[in-house]
Amino acid sequence: MQTLIINIKELLQVRETAIEKVSGSEMAILPTLKNAFLLIENDTIVSYGSMENCPKNRADKTIDASGKIVLPSWCDSHTHIVYVGNREQEFVDRINGLSYEEIANRGGGILNSAKRLNEASEDEIYNQSKKRLEEIMLLGTGSVEIKSGYGLTVEGELKMLRVIKKLAENYPITIKATFLGAHAFPTEYKENHTGYIDIIINEMLPKIAAEKLADYIDAFCEIGYFSVEEIELIMEAGKKYGLRSKIHVNQFTVINGIKACVKHDALSVDHLEMVTDDDISDLKNSKTMPVALPSCSYFINIPYTPARKMIDAGLPLALASDFNPGTSPSGNMNFVVATACIKMKMTPEEAINAATLNGAYAMGISNTHGSITIGKKANLIITKPLNSFYELPYAFGSNLIEQVMINGKIIS
Repeated sequence: MQTLIINIKELLQVRETAIEKVSGSEMAILPTLKNAFLLIENDTIVSYGSMENCPKNRADKTIDASGKIVLPSWCDSHTHIVYVGNREQEFVDRINGLSYEEIANRGGGILNSAKRLNEASEDEIYNQSKKRLEEIMLLGTGSVEIKSGYGLTVEGELKMLRVIKKLAENYPITIKATFLGAHAFPTEYKENHTGYIDIIINEMLPKIAAEKLADYIDAFCEIGYFSVEEIELIMEAGKKYGLRSKIHVNQFTVINGIKACVKHDALSVDHLEMVTDDDISDLKNSKTMPVALPSCSYFINIPYTPARKMIDAGLPLALASDFNPGTSPSGNMNFVVATACIKMKMTPEEAINAATLNGAYAMGISNTHGSITIGKKANLIITKPLNSFYELPYAFGSNLIEQVMINGKIIS
């Protein structure tokens, strides 16, 4: 099955040679091709170029993209979209002046979601979560990482990871699963951290590994949650089961978590609303991708990741949605890209690089996703007619996507 897209006004993120990521000043360079064609065979990009070199052989399907922009689909490397219910009351509580910590101390936050999830059946969790997955696909996301972390019990975490596995089996979107048992301490272990960490390492991890339910391991490194010493135990335990770490760190405070993550070769460090010069030094020349989550900053009114400082220091940066019921109840990566431009002063080129190629790196899939490269998956966004791709972040409240293609097929 061949699909030919012709008369593309501008084809974005064209990389003749596959690269893993872009860093520093390279992030401002977004290679594009005007008046282009793109040829797809089954689920793979097999050719592209200028229209004057467009193949004459008739394809099985031809799409005319006159006036339209074509770019790789979004690679959302940090989400929590498997959950039950929502937390709209906490949204109102914050408006009325309660802090994240105060809400958590009243039984809200992560523990609120954990209570609901443990009371729900696997089918109920799946049926609620698949609607969110379908929504983000239509908004242009072609690959997504999904975390557990609302179980906080052996059965609850397994139940979440089985739902993620079922979603991956039933939908064409590429899904990576991350085990986040270390999301918060259950109430009964609030004063017995060692007891809960023992359950994570000696009960949860062996069962997860036996069923092959996770690709990565995560922990929430923060005052009142998991300390640096505790996340190091969890990262070490994950390595024994082949699970590289992707860690929540520096959301509210700086406690030297980034240094520990780099030491343990974490694939990514996510949030980074607070970043010091020492953190930047630790990340330089590492293989760890910093990931910013601007929708979270927007929704709970906390500082934004200092993107300019980090990029100007030569670091790479990825963007992700943090789609979750409490602090970022949206998986709209178009809004993420726009917010990065508006609030973090990233250029459109930098933001698109961060949400495609670097997002793919933060999921370990940059060899197959994130750019227009021969041999990569045909996961694409075809926009409505636009003046330029700058309209994508500029018209932040408009849906400028006309079609989304995943694995070479238009989804609906």
